[in-house]
Amino acid sequence: MRFQGTFQIIWVLTQGVVFSSAAVVKDGSTCTVTPLSATQNVRRSIGAVQPAARDLDLGSTSTTPQALQSGRYPRPAPAKGKSPPSWPPSAVSINDLDEHELTVGSLVSQRAAAATVDDTPQILDAFKNCGKDGTIIFTEGVYNIRQVMNTTDLSNCSIHIYGKFVWSADNIAYWLRSSYGVTYAGRSTAWLFGGHNVNMRGYGKALFDGNGQVWIDQNKNNSNQNGRPISLTIWKGTNILIDGITWRMSQFWHTFVAHSQNVTMTNLDMNTTSNSQWKAVNTDGTDTWNSKDITISNWTVTCGDDCISVKGNSTNIHVSNIVCHESGAMCVGSMGSNANQPDYVDNVVFENVTLYHSSNAAWIKTYPGQGHVRNVTFRNIHMSDVNQPIYVTSCIYSGQNCDSSRLGISDVRWENITGTSRYNIAAAIHCSAAAPCKGISFKDIDITQKNGSPAKSVCSNVQGQDSMGLKCSGACPGNWPQQLTGNR
Repeated sequence: MRFQGTFQIIWVLTQGVVFSSAAVVKDGSTCTVTPLSATQNVRRSIGAVQPAARDLDLGSTSTTPQALQSGRYPRPAPAKGKSPPSWPPSAVSINDLDEHELTVGSLVSQRAAAATVDDTPQILDAFKNCGKDGTIIFTEGVYNIRQVMNTTDLSNCSIHIYGKFVWSADNIAYWLRSSYGVTYAGRSTAWLFGGHNVNMRGYGKALFDGNGQVWIDQNKNNSNQNGRPISLTIWKGTNILIDGITWRMSQFWHTFVAHSQNVTMTNLDMNTTSNSQWKAVNTDGTDTWNSKDITISNWTVTCGDDCISVKGNSTNIHVSNIVCHESGAMCVGSMGSNANQPDYVDNVVFENVTLYHSSNAAWIKTYPGQGHVRNVTFRNIHMSDVNQPIYVTSCIYSGQNCDSSRLGISDVRWENITGTSRYNIAAAIHCSAAAPCKGISFKDIDITQKNGSPAKSVCSNVQGQDSMGLKCSGACPGNWPQQLTGNR
């Protein structure tokens, strides 16, 4: 059975009245969405995708049902930017993303269009009609999003995005008021995304533009602003794949993974860089929280805060093949901010990471709280011009009560960490006197100052310090800063 839904949206502008229409075409279990900005009268449809083929990488030769039964969900391997043959038949021709389009500030015409139309209703209609045991295809063009979206009830759903999602920024008050709360530290999000057995692929064509410069300028270097929305939050999801999507100028954090299990995020490109006097504060690549079995691989990130951050109650996190620019790089924390609620992080691997001009490289930040950080590996990390490469603190931000923290740090390894630091410090480690660090080890550490001079390390309250594989030339006080302003 074929269903065609048409929406009429009327906007009263200073220049008059604009009438636009758009369609969600449902054919079997497939919904095909056309953006308002592409054309006013486009209607298109494709044949329904059979369930056995729905999650296949059509660029792969392994397309038998048996191929779906092996390996960790999602199956098969991510598409890595390839478009499925003849998917979708495009009724409107637009240019593929090029270097000019991906340059910060170059999407002016698309952002201007966001002030005149709203594609949110038809996007939500597609998820409503095909979000269970179905396929959703967003064809090429610009989708203007002016409202929050909650799509957390999806199941056995494949989402294919070939267009550009642009979040409005002329209605800041709406977003501050209406963004969905995500519990953690008063944060909120523009899009809650979740469900069971869901994959969202962008094939290197999907672009998420948050109009972040407007948010950066109105925030004026403040750290956290209530209501400032995370671009995409995976919320209470299981068996989720996000692959092949580009982010430009996110409103706040690019992504957040919360209360979720078995999430794979691959082949993502993120860049939020300010072109004004104000900094791109708190534009993390991603943060995990209360989640387990998370795989993050093949990312390139330029942002104004942590590149990848593993927060409290995160377990079995594997991060690999990452390139970070201007960021806080690979981080455990922050965690332990609620002294009455323990935070735990277990079994984390960061490996094969390259860093450029970043604040830190491989580090752990906790508040003086309760819980533990256990079994963490930082491996094969190469850096250029990093402010303070290896850093551990038990009292982040405040520099107080550093030795009373009961949040223990144990079994942490730094292996093959190489490159240059901005100043003369390679590592600064301060563990709590009440819960000294245990099982700390270093192997093949080769960090020098960018001018070629040696870099030193300072440490306090580390058990087995003499045999841990790193020579410490002195003590590290509790109030040692996260970022340095010169040699120490």
